[in-house]
Amino acid sequence: MLKDILSISGKPGLFKLLSTTKSTFVVESLTDKRRMAITARERVVSLKEISVYTEKGDIPLAEVFEKIRLKEDGKEVNLKAIGSEKQDLFHYFEEVLPLFDKGMVHANEIKKIISWYNLLIASGFDSFVDQEEEKEDEKQPESANEGEN
Repeated sequence: MLKDILSISGKPGLFKLLSTTKSTFVVESLTDKRRMAITARERVVSLKEISVYTEKGDIPLAEVFEKIRLKEDGKEVNLKAIGSEKQDLFHYFEEVLPLFDKGMVHANEIKKIISWYNLLIASGFDSFVDQEEEKEDEKQPESANEGEN
């Protein structure tokens, strides 16, 4: 679901991948819908590839977004209400992801995650976990249990 949503270093916001060629990506800004070509030399990261450090391993960003969506009832997060101080951002994120690694996850990253979440909600996203991936995850434990009998 998030594999076609990109973060491009040096460019604010998020972008939807429209097409690719050997050395170019054609993307569309989620904020103003402008299209542009991005060369392969620019640092481009799919949101699907990003994860958040926790004390028990990494959590995919999609799962973090889904936890925020559930906490906020599908609405945008009011960053002003949370506050911009480090402890305020950490307190909010701890409500969403209690075991996040406070030594590895910085306040500016939390703010960026919340901003990205708000952008995605404003762009019409109503779920962040791919239903087919969720079904695959549900199937795997069942097959593991079958082998135990």
